[in-house]
Amino acid sequence: MLSTDTIYALSSGSLPAGVAIIRVSGPTTANAVVQLCGTLPPPRMATLRTIRTRNGETLDSGLVLYFPAPGSFTGEDCCELQVHGGRAVVSAILDELAAINGLRHAEAGEFARRAFQNGKLDLVEVEGLADLISAETEMQRRLAIEHSGGGQSALYADWARRLTHSRAMIEAELDFADEDDVPGSVSVAIWEDVGRLRQEIDRHIGRAGLAEIIRDGLKIVIAGEPNAGKSSLLNALAQRDIAIVTEVAGTTRDVLAVDLSLAGFSVKLFDTAGLRETDELVEREGIRRARQVIADADLVLLLSEKPGYFRIDEVLPENVTVIRVATKVDRPSPSWAPSDADIFLSTRTGAGMADLLTALQSHLPDLVGKTALAMPSRKRHVDCLRQASAALELSLGSSDLELRAEQLRQAGDALGKISGRVDVENLLDVIFSEFCIGK
Repeated sequence: MLSTDTIYALSSGSLPAGVAIIRVSGPTTANAVVQLCGTLPPPRMATLRTIRTRNGETLDSGLVLYFPAPGSFTGEDCCELQVHGGRAVVSAILDELAAINGLRHAEAGEFARRAFQNGKLDLVEVEGLADLISAETEMQRRLAIEHSGGGQSALYADWARRLTHSRAMIEAELDFADEDDVPGSVSVAIWEDVGRLRQEIDRHIGRAGLAEIIRDGLKIVIAGEPNAGKSSLLNALAQRDIAIVTEVAGTTRDVLAVDLSLAGFSVKLFDTAGLRETDELVEREGIRRARQVIADADLVLLLSEKPGYFRIDEVLPENVTVIRVATKVDRPSPSWAPSDADIFLSTRTGAGMADLLTALQSHLPDLVGKTALAMPSRKRHVDCLRQASAALELSLGSSDLELRAEQLRQAGDALGKISGRVDVENLLDVIFSEFCIGK
């Protein structure tokens, strides 16, 4: 991708639509607007223009906005054509742009990449923007806003500033220890702050699990013996028919998954094959997959239609919660004692569904009253933060002042990699490939 090129793409959603937005960015943007619209509109002012071909044929009329560099999303000359969202209209305008010398169609994420390269966004803000576009729940939106709006970047920048200050004072003590204007010893104040900084970073790392739940969803697995009502419960929670429900044991052979929104959080619900010993080849494979999913669960709903049949031999994750759900309680037998299960449920009548939803919500993170969600949401963030913490630990444990200063430099570099201020070229293709064309 050459930043000297001028790029264009449909930047809005799928067609047809009421309005389509076509974005153009690069050094020949103004020339392209003049060729399409006749004149260049005033900067940052939505202006109604007729869009024509080189031969003067009218393609459409719409609003044109021109953003001269550097006051644009990409930091380059940029314009947006807000036109009618018909497929033929958009296709004709894109074809006309393609015919203009010096323009080419944008690659996936190229507008955002140029914004990063021109200092409009750092990598955390870019990733937050990608998450904001794909957000499906309220908590995902809030987390993405925190990142795309620069809140997370400001935290990392403050940590980097404190590390830079500490290094400067230590190196001054090393190089100018005999000068009168250099403090005789800054070690106590500096190393106290470095110790506090490491504790702050470790606490921040500790919130990565919460961020993972917000971003990727809480994994809830419905497990139990055949005919325990697992598929019926999946359908009831999803409020649509996803799984086949029959009285025949072993109907579910594979893992079925559905994404739900619960109290603003994303929940991934898994229906699994009934757990039992069997010689049937396909069912055995389904049970193997069920055990695999159970091993990765955040929460297990263990179902039984009979008292005393809550048995699970799988190796569960540490601290995973198992909720025992008695099913088919609308039937006259068997009879359940209050201590036999945690939830008593009938998907046929709806009895107990409210209790189950309340129990599920109680296992979601409590973020009431928190206006900011400053937490690392990606594995690469956590990896870099752990590198920074490890370097600070080595620095605090060393007796050699030069080695301690070097460890502080490494910690600063690790923080810089998160926002892209230190060499991250090998990460860029991966990060920007997450974007759609036109963003």
